[in-house]
This record gives sequence, structure tokens and C-alpha cells, in this order.
Amino acid sequence: MKKIFLLLMAGLLAGCGYSTQSLLPENYKVIHVEPFENKIDFVSQDQRKLYLPGLENRVREAVVDRYLLDGNLHITDKDTADLILKGQLLSFDREELRVNTNDTVKEYRIRITAALKLIDPAEDKPVWEEPSFAGEATYYTTGPLAKSESQAIQEALTDFAQRTVARTIENW
Repeated sequence: MKKIFLLLMAGLLAGCGYSTQSLLPENYKVIHVEPFENKIDFVSQDQRKLYLPGLENRVREAVVDRYLLDGNLHITDKDTADLILKGQLLSFDREELRVNTNDTVKEYRIRITAALKLIDPAEDKPVWEEPSFAGEATYYTTGPLAKSESQAIQEALTDFAQRTVARTIENW
């Protein structure tokens, strides 16, 4: 009985295999995040898109900041990078989620969508590609949970950046 107890305790102390370390291969230490291209067709007659000036810059800054916060990959210039992240901003949407009896919108969802490609320049091939990668946030216009649209946009940028970094370091 004592041996079984000791074995169980040793198993518990050894852990369950969870680690906070990156799953990146050893050869990937630095990354370059290229400026995002803004491919949002906000002047199309078929479907009017929202336009937020400089959104492509804000998306890139949020992603770079998240890589810096995460610390598993360091930011560098294109010539010395082990990995290069390329992105094309595809859409910026505000969707109505809830309306009250007067048809006034009570809740919106903000979604930022981009096509992403992570490239290994040494092998000149994509490590992964995401044709429609999104970050989002919701916000109420009234009530105790109300917040501004600009706060929701910042939350969507943060969500996009967190997902991008997680996709880079956890998908090995």
C-alpha cells in the first residue's frame, strides 16, 4: 500500500506534461513582422465596408507588441529573421448582435480579419497560412457593461494579436 501511495505521489509531482515553454523548433529565435497591406474594399458599390484610417498599422503594432510581451521570439529586421510574418487586412466589420424593442442596437461585435502567412526565409516556404484569421470583441452601447467603440476596437486588436502569437508558437 505504501509503495502505491509513493508511486502516485511521484506521478503527481512529476506533473501532467503541461509546460509554459514554447513549442517552437530551436532554430526559430527571431521574427520580422512586415507592414500589413490594407486590402479592404471599402468603396465597392456591392458591399460597403467600414473604414478606419491606419488600421493596418495598428494591427501590425498590436502583433509586434504581443510578440515582445510573449518573449519567445524577438523582433528583428527582414534580413536577419528566422521567420517572416506577412499579413493582408481583409475586413473590418461591425455586426449588430442585439436590438431593443425600439430597434436601437444594444450590442455590437467588432471583427478584424486578415490573411496571414508565416514564412521560413531559409527554406523559402510557408510554415503556415491562414486565409481568414480574425480577432474580435463585443460591446454594449448602454447599461453597466457599456463601453465605447474605440475600446472594443482595441480589444479586437489585442485578441487578433494574441491569436496570431499563439498560432505561431503553439502550433508545432
